[in-house]
Amino acid sequence: MNIEELKKSHTSLKEWKYNSAPIDKGYNNRLLYVNVGSNEIKEKPVSQLMKDKFIGGKGFGLKLLWEATKANTKWNDPENEIIIAPGPIAGITQYSGTGKSLVVSISPTDYIMDSNVGGYFGPFLKFSGFDALEIQGKAEKEVIVLIDETTNKVEIFEAPEEPIDSHKLSTILTKMFADNDKDMKNVSVVSAGTAADNSLIGMLNFSFYDVKRKEVRLKQAGRGGIGSVFRNKKIKALVTKISGVKGNLNNVVDMKAIMERGKRFNREMKELDDSQNKMRKQGTAHLTNIMNDYDLLPVHNFKFGSHVDAKNIHSDVWESFFSQGMNDGCWIGCMMSCAKGVDNYELRSGPYKGEKVLVEGPEYETTSSLGSIAGIFNPDFTIEANFYCDTYGICTITWGTILGFVMECYENGVLNEERTGGLKLNFGNADNAMVLLHQLAKGEGFGKTAGIGVQKLKELFIEKGWGEKQFLNDIAMVNKGLEYSQYVSKESLAQQGGYAMTNKGPQHDEAWLIFMDMVNNQIPTFEDKAEALHYFPMFRTWFGLMGLCKLPWNDVEPESNHETDEPAKVPEHVDNYLKIFEAVTGMSIDKYEMIKQSERVYNYQRIFNLRRGFGKRENDAQPYRAAGPVTVEEYKSKAEHYDKQLKDLIGIDPSGKTIEEKMAATRKYREGQYEKLLDAVYKRRGWTKAGIPTIEHLKEIGMDLPELIETVEAHIN
Repeated sequence: MNIEELKKSHTSLKEWKYNSAPIDKGYNNRLLYVNVGSNEIKEKPVSQLMKDKFIGGKGFGLKLLWEATKANTKWNDPENEIIIAPGPIAGITQYSGTGKSLVVSISPTDYIMDSNVGGYFGPFLKFSGFDALEIQGKAEKEVIVLIDETTNKVEIFEAPEEPIDSHKLSTILTKMFADNDKDMKNVSVVSAGTAADNSLIGMLNFSFYDVKRKEVRLKQAGRGGIGSVFRNKKIKALVTKISGVKGNLNNVVDMKAIMERGKRFNREMKELDDSQNKMRKQGTAHLTNIMNDYDLLPVHNFKFGSHVDAKNIHSDVWESFFSQGMNDGCWIGCMMSCAKGVDNYELRSGPYKGEKVLVEGPEYETTSSLGSIAGIFNPDFTIEANFYCDTYGICTITWGTILGFVMECYENGVLNEERTGGLKLNFGNADNAMVLLHQLAKGEGFGKTAGIGVQKLKELFIEKGWGEKQFLNDIAMVNKGLEYSQYVSKESLAQQGGYAMTNKGPQHDEAWLIFMDMVNNQIPTFEDKAEALHYFPMFRTWFGLMGLCKLPWNDVEPESNHETDEPAKVPEHVDNYLKIFEAVTGMSIDKYEMIKQSERVYNYQRIFNLRRGFGKRENDAQPYRAAGPVTVEEYKSKAEHYDKQLKDLIGIDPSGKTIEEKMAATRKYREGQYEKLLDAVYKRRGWTKAGIPTIEHLKEIGMDLPELIETVEAHIN
């Protein structure tokens, strides 16, 4: 069916016209509310309180979701919302990494989920006149929501014929709504895919048009199953169309200051990137061999941190696959250009077998999740699985951690061919791993079962009596219902906290402290670790309030950064962000107020979880595999290291002891260390020993809102 025939199949359900108005210092001061169940469309004002306390991005999303839902709202209830909000800095083109949006929703994990994403939709939403898009309700039939800045129109229409999978759908819709080929760069699409229909781990793809490749590309809001929420609402796509990106659409206060900082950073990228991280040639895949060298690359479901075959997925291998010399930024003006791609890749399996496609990445997380974690060191498997995860609409990190768990269960007899529908799912079995992925997309076989996620799989296997409960709890790399992202944290207590103490679950975007802690020993005491686990999650939260990418902050550093008092914070870049915030909004803040802005939102999210029955110490527990060796095989793989720790740290002479005795002593020590870390971090964050923000702390940071006080009092008293 061609595009004109597809258009004829559409049935308009609601059109709503709005008045255009210029952005004022980074804000539109209004939101767009769309209910796909009732077909209500309206604008809502942004209050001064929202701007003062919640800033934008993730903050706006959390505030709107709190007001729209109840304590017992489920992920698939019509009242659950998906909020997309870019933030006040998002959309400027004079500094790298300013095109991010935050997506917020109640996740199938039951937690409040936030996921950051690039692509053009967020900035285009902002240029269309809105600081956030708030979607509620559940449609009866497949719908598309169009936000058209060129006509100041928002429309909901039924769209029964368009394909679901993202690489097809986003291309069709971009062509459908662009006036001509040159206009394709002014259209952006949000979509999911068939696997999001059939699993709890669906993600959202945000498109952008690559003018050099002349192809529609995708960036992912991956974590926490928001794509499953999207498809449960029967939304096929969101589309934005604008008249173009030019000059100063944010109407900033001081463009000269932004341009000066942007030129400085661009010079750093040009002069230093090749000698530092090679982001422009390898993207985040430059980390693969570094993680292997430091025993941090997840292998066999996080059992090990390195493997002899990791040479097959070395960063130089990925560089050889990636097209070079492209402007691989996922937002206009980004010099980091880390959104690498494999062009004209011929697929060997699945519904698109034989087609030549553009594959996004893979990024570092995918080189592990669709590779080493399953004992697969074949770049072709990783590239093809990456493509299918993207177009099917599932998170590569989540799927990989599920795959690692399933394979370890298979190798230990928890699963067998009868239970997997005939699939041998041993480590390294790339063929059946691919079959499982295609099953998931079709909602068939063991693939559909795997799509419920590690937490529910673990519970299912325990309920059926297929494995020993403690073993399954120990190896299931999940916290708060979210699968772990791809770093081995056994030897970094701070990173264990950086994963398990998060509000949404173990995602590295909140605190990545492995090198500070394990390699450089910059935070040796509990107090040092607690300070890091206060500062860095708050600092990184700030990016999600503003619409910023984290990578330009520290993936290239000024040459003199090592001479500063706090090189891990990259002070010159922090100062850049402070200056840019002031230049956009006209509001002057220092580095302390920056952290306080984030603290308000971070504590709000913690209390939001508390309102839903979570957000306490027991919810910050980690699987033991994140802390130490679960199996004899693991212990033996680093026996000298573990024996030395027994003697030097624990004061136990390992000679004459069985491996089981040594493992038990190691476990007792490591679990005790983690409990001490919880105490230290909670104290630093102004929380009780149960992990609940105190009223005194809420007052201190200016977040003593009545609804928060009421929620906290109900749990403290």
